Amino acid sequence: MCQHKPPCPTADSPDREAAHLLAHHPEQGWSLLCNGVLLFEDTGELLPDGQIIAPHRPLAAQQVVTAA
Repeated sequence: MCQHKPPCPTADSPDREAAHLLAHHPEQGWSLLCNGVLLFEDTGELLPDGQIIAPHRPLAAQQVVTAA
């Protein structure tokens, strides 16, 4: 699917989110990357093969709780 030189990371690569945007719809909360990955604003992903990647947004510093 990707026509870039060098090619973007594939959908099964760990760095798949680094691919170029083909479509961006912030009002709907999703973007389509050139490797076929649907990237959602909550950081969840839908891969071209139908695999779902759960949201993986890191916690902000003020949300981190440490045990005493």
